Amino acid sequence: MALPGWKKLVAIAIGILCGGLPLIGFNLWLEVLVQRQNLDDVGVSAARSIEIAETRVDQAVTALDILEIRGVTECTPGQTDILRQAALTATSVKDLLVLDGAGNVLCSGLDAVPGRRLLAPVGEGNPVLELVQIRTLRFLRLARRLPNGLWLAGLVSADLLVPLTASRGGPFSAWIRLSLDDGKVVTEGGGRNPNNLDAAALLTGSARSQRYGLAVEAILPKPNGGPLWLIGSAINGAAAVGAFLFGWLMTRRKPDHPLADIKRALSADEFVAYYQPIVDISSARLLGAEVLVRWRKADGTIVPPAMFVPLLEQSGLIRDMTRKLMRRVRDEISAAYGARPNLTVSFNITAEHFAREDLVEEVQQVFAQGSVRLSQIVLELTERQPLQNMTATRRVIAALQGLGCRVALDDVGTGHSGLSSILKLGVDIIKIDKLFIDSLGNEQNSAAIIETLVDLARNMRMHVIAEGVEDFQQVAELRARGISSAQGFLFAPPLPGQSFLALLEAIDPPGRTEGGELRFLQRAS
Repeated sequence: MALPGWKKLVAIAIGILCGGLPLIGFNLWLEVLVQRQNLDDVGVSAARSIEIAETRVDQAVTALDILEIRGVTECTPGQTDILRQAALTATSVKDLLVLDGAGNVLCSGLDAVPGRRLLAPVGEGNPVLELVQIRTLRFLRLARRLPNGLWLAGLVSADLLVPLTASRGGPFSAWIRLSLDDGKVVTEGGGRNPNNLDAAALLTGSARSQRYGLAVEAILPKPNGGPLWLIGSAINGAAAVGAFLFGWLMTRRKPDHPLADIKRALSADEFVAYYQPIVDISSARLLGAEVLVRWRKADGTIVPPAMFVPLLEQSGLIRDMTRKLMRRVRDEISAAYGARPNLTVSFNITAEHFAREDLVEEVQQVFAQGSVRLSQIVLELTERQPLQNMTATRRVIAALQGLGCRVALDDVGTGHSGLSSILKLGVDIIKIDKLFIDSLGNEQNSAAIIETLVDLARNMRMHVIAEGVEDFQQVAELRARGISSAQGFLFAPPLPGQSFLALLEAIDPPGRTEGGELRFLQRAS
């Protein structure tokens, strides 16, 4: 029996509704997903911006530390030379100054302040981080009071405090606004200026520096569009169902995301150890090796660490990877190191990991098996992340040293911590960054910094290792300054496990008590 006309209309309407609603619902879900992704983006942008700002200010802190260590308290000719050397070395610092309390520039390293004009008086506190303006330029001024009432100060250009590129490359999409604790805007810029947009059309994220009282606000316009266009397509039930099925099939596709690849690689045990030898440049003996991670894919492709280590750190997977790498190294070198108790093996550990006391237990558990002794283990504190809790980190370092392990501070002079903080950690070894080694023989300021670090290490009974040594002139310069340990391509590049073990067998066969020697001393002398 045929349906009445009105019932046909109702049946058609129900059909359209049933066909269109799933598609509308899918689009709403997709819009929420996009909005959530944008919220994640502004959060990451804010965190990256505050990290960059902290790094720039950290470099000013390190520069002031060096000036204090070298006794700069006024403007004698010798002290002005030290001021100039330090200003040339601190890449993110516009200038280093000696000021009186009223802000008058008594002397500077680079004369970057036009006409040495009067700056704003120094604020309350010690140290002081504040905004100053010189003509049309803005600077963050970090000032530290000296015992004689004068001030050491570093100027960091505000333009350097906003990132120009995103962490994945390309322009920064978010608008970044950096402010001080008192609300003064230090600088802003980046993506689309939000000042003419309604607040309801914006997504915001924020981050704060606990060390310096800096605050970042990241602002991003909400994505345009909405579900209204789907209402028109809902009048055709067949098209709506087809679109829904297509959307459903799209959700079934394997996501093409680098983090998913990294998780898969962890499960497949694709992260492998490469070993860079560490050498005694006074005797040519092999001292040990630093373990560097590489990603060896199933097809044999080797991915360099810069392509995946930041993602591992941001996602928190770095701890799982480090634990797996330690086990792999233990199994790979156990026999060789068991027969050579004087060799060391170094692992890079993040600041976040060092602040957790379970690191001590992990090291114990991993090396309880095999023949690698705890006294052969060196754990290198990397400074890609800031130290959030100095007290907890110092406690973990002391516990590791209690096991017999040694602790090194990597890339000294280029990371997050100033020298005054570094000295509080009580590490056994400091590693001088390649940046300073490259300048040896060419720049007096680099030589002065290295000599300062060597004096500090000697006074605090710390060992010094030079990184990135690439020519014999550098070896001669290092030996002249009393540095005996080094690593770099001059001696050997990072080697896969099999090649490193073959090198050990060739230069240091079991039972040889004096240790293996690399043949480079004759050319370095």
